[in-house]
Amino acid sequence: MPTRWGRQRLALNKEFSMNAASTQKRQGPLAGIKVIDLSRVLAGPYCTGMMADLGAEVIKIEVPDHGDDSRHLGPFIDGESVYYGLINRGKRSIELDLKSDSDREILFQLINESDVVVENFRPGVTQRLGIDFDSLKQHNPQIIYASISGFGQNSPLASYPAYDIVAQAMSGLMSVTGFPETGPTRSGESIGDVCAGVFAAWAISSALFARERHGESAQYIDVAMVDVLLSMQLTGLSNLFANNKAPSLVGNRHPVSTPFDTYQAKDGLVVIAIASEKLFQRLCECMEKPTLSQDHRYRDDPTRTINQAALRQEIECWTEQKSVEEVCDLLLNAGVPASPIHNLQQATESEHAQVRQVLTHLHDGGTPLISQPVFFNGTKPHVTQRAPQLGEGNAEYKPTTITTKSAETIQ
Repeated sequence: MPTRWGRQRLALNKEFSMNAASTQKRQGPLAGIKVIDLSRVLAGPYCTGMMADLGAEVIKIEVPDHGDDSRHLGPFIDGESVYYGLINRGKRSIELDLKSDSDREILFQLINESDVVVENFRPGVTQRLGIDFDSLKQHNPQIIYASISGFGQNSPLASYPAYDIVAQAMSGLMSVTGFPETGPTRSGESIGDVCAGVFAAWAISSALFARERHGESAQYIDVAMVDVLLSMQLTGLSNLFANNKAPSLVGNRHPVSTPFDTYQAKDGLVVIAIASEKLFQRLCECMEKPTLSQDHRYRDDPTRTINQAALRQEIECWTEQKSVEEVCDLLLNAGVPASPIHNLQQATESEHAQVRQVLTHLHDGGTPLISQPVFFNGTKPHVTQRAPQLGEGNAEYKPTTITTKSAETIQ
């Protein structure tokens, strides 16, 4: 592939190094904010990981002896979960048995001096434990409390368990993901969890702003994975509302715009994405078929979509004679969106990923991290501290007279 696709840069640039150093001092838009993280596995920890990247102090509360379930999820390097490490970078860990009165008192003391609480227990659990919003705002009348769940706190389905695949299925996302011949499929990542975490972080930041600007008192945030995935399906929803019919599977093809799909090249598949008449004309010129755009079957987007099978044949007669690299070079140089299909290794090792600092590195070496993706004034806040060992912050945050023994996981 050309350098724009695949070149690796093993040396980090100066800006990256300076940025990493500054983050170790907890600088960033959320510096000075303290977050109590009662969540586990993915949605909640992803939210608080983003906040840690932006400078917040995140104190992770874990079940004694066992910790977050994700500590025990593979793959492992030197006995440590890589998965846990990616999500819980830069946090502190203390062990508290939330069924213990003495340990709850420690939590209440922490809440009193904190800004945010994040939890993703099944609805009803926090009430039984006495750590729900109404209970904790008695200890801190300005606390911002975010609950992340599968269906939300007041849904008729609220008490039911929900993994990401359940949210993808019930939100309708799986019904439009996949090929007609193979049927619905889930996304290759747990995007229900991840996107719920992102929306929670956005909501928390908005609540912090409102508290600062308007003096708002305690605020409760309710995020449901199913709601998040449903609200993000703008193309499918527009088709539903316009046609009064649920959209169906179309594979990699865009349901409205054509050509907008994967096409067979000599050595693999290439993505070509056309969403305007100008771009279609440029594609035709690259194919050395400039008059194709005047064909009555392809005169505009709707007619191209109706005749997409015939247009695919025209395009693949051209792409099959060239490599993916050649197709991408020709189209991109003409301003036509195109791309090879990278695997994760290619994506993370590309020059783009290096320049955009997609990977960050622990200040003491070890496995790379993926941080939050946004630049602020040309720099990218992120932590460079590894995820904590279980109970690593016990001595700092817990009185020495308090011990916790229960390893029962709360459901």
